Amino acid sequence: MAREFKFNVNLFTKFGPDFPKQYLTKHKINLINSESKKYTTKFSISISGSDRTLKLENECDPIEYSNLDADGHIVSPIFHEILDDVFKKIKSDSNFLFVDPQGFLRQKDSNNNIILKKTDLDLSNVNAIKINPEEGQNIVSGSHDEMMLALQKKGIEYVLLTNKTDVSLLVKNRVYSLKLPNKNIHDTTGIGDIFCSAFTCTMLKEKDFLWALCFAAGSAQAALESNAVGLQKIPKKGMVENNASYFYNLVDFRDL
Repeated sequence: MAREFKFNVNLFTKFGPDFPKQYLTKHKINLINSESKKYTTKFSISISGSDRTLKLENECDPIEYSNLDADGHIVSPIFHEILDDVFKKIKSDSNFLFVDPQGFLRQKDSNNNIILKKTDLDLSNVNAIKINPEEGQNIVSGSHDEMMLALQKKGIEYVLLTNKTDVSLLVKNRVYSLKLPNKNIHDTTGIGDIFCSAFTCTMLKEKDFLWALCFAAGSAQAALESNAVGLQKIPKKGMVENNASYFYNLVDFRDL
């Protein structure tokens, strides 16, 4: 998604010989020490509406840290690839850090089914975070508002909570909310990554959290409407801009 916004992208990840590397190089994404002899981390996914169940089929190597000058960082692990010491180094070097914590919270049971586990996650020096209700309950506790406030108290300036088609953003003492149009949902895999990237890119470019919220929601809506799977659902910038302009006039807000 960041490439659609004309950002230069350095991707810190790990993948094996089974991964279609040409997709990344074709889109001019810079790969930093990414290749592994082990096969790429992979899940089997069962989808029911907007809900998914995951089963771990393969786990690749953890990501190695590399210091690189950047305007912003997005930390969005899927399963154990970012170790605590690497996360700490990223936080110390980042100018703007957005965290999607799902991969920090995931564990596997005896049958390799993915479950979320209560985790003491150090979120100091994090600028923005996106959670859903289940993820939030495994970092803090309470109602949706209480979870957002608890994360804010950890020093996070922008706290985003997504609950199916409801999107909320807490900034200072105010919650800004949007509801995505209720349409048939084909595949939600990767929607969170698209959302996080659109929010971060808009914040870096415009320094406006309200527009960032609308662009994030607009990108998610465009991706869902595509009915595509995998990387093919990444929307074009024009579609995101149209949705963002529409959503901007629909933002609701309330004070906590």
